[in-house]
Amino acid sequence: MEKLLLEYLPILIFIAVGGLLSVFLVVVPYLVAPKSPDAEKLSAYECGFNAFGDARMKFDVRFYLVSILFIIFDLEVAFLFPWAITLGETGQFAFWSMLVFLGVLTIGFIYEWKKGALEWE
Repeated sequence: MEKLLLEYLPILIFIAVGGLLSVFLVVVPYLVAPKSPDAEKLSAYECGFNAFGDARMKFDVRFYLVSILFIIFDLEVAFLFPWAITLGETGQFAFWSMLVFLGVLTIGFIYEWKKGALEWE
């Protein structure tokens, strides 16, 4: 039992140091930061001018298409790296499965290209 507690001691020390550090980093700004709020600091916008429209404006669909394009390529890289590392062990099935996966991603990329997501005015 005592040996088991000694094995977990570094984990407990790590959790304690992390907890103390996080509490320290939350409390110190309250003690050190200057506290002189004025009307300008308390306003909703600190950008130098008053708000001139509704914050809930509509975005162009191309923003969403570009984000989908980013997800496609991000997902592709996330799956390609481990696949390339283990390709020798996984064999032909993994190779053809990845080709199907890349084909589906290519179809998505071509769809976005045809929709004009890559063309900006």
